[in-house]
Amino acid sequence: MGLSRFGVLGAGVVAAMVTGVTARPAPADTCPASTTCDTTVQFAVTTGPGLAVTVPGGTVGLGTGAPGDQLSRHLGPITVSDGRAALDATWVATVSGTGFTTGGGSGAETIPAGAISYWSGPATSTTGAGVFVPGQPDAASAEHLYAPYTAFSKVSGAGSNSATWDPTIVVDIPGDAVAGTYTGTIRHSVA
Repeated sequence: MGLSRFGVLGAGVVAAMVTGVTARPAPADTCPASTTCDTTVQFAVTTGPGLAVTVPGGTVGLGTGAPGDQLSRHLGPITVSDGRAALDATWVATVSGTGFTTGGGSGAETIPAGAISYWSGPATSTTGAGVFVPGQPDAASAEHLYAPYTAFSKVSGAGSNSATWDPTIVVDIPGDAVAGTYTGTIRHSVA
């Protein structure tokens, strides 16, 4: 017995419908009435890009001053981003600096790192849970850049987080400084 054109078409539609059905998972368990029946559910939380510090790009100008003057200016936003999603999501950001030189960088053309001070100030923004602590909350706690020290830290909390601060740089220009444009480096790291 042959199939008509409509019979063949109908069989094709049924076949397409059957193959397009998504299989349901097999029953995890069978439980009698008045008892609970458990199904285990699982998912993953992924980590982000890890622990990193972002600093202003390019050259930051502090202005001009004469020998014996003091220059003070914000450096620009420093941000620590912690995407580790760790149970212990603590970190310490460290700052240090070099002397500032002009010309050939001779002794007379150098302002030492001990004449450069830094204070973090409070966080301008934070994300995530935990306690964020400025290394130098105000101008009175400014520290000289001749040695590395804590700029900011996170001392408690779990999960991904971030903190941003805008530190102030203070330069005490020595009375015997020679004229010129001085350049130095301020370094941030986080661990």
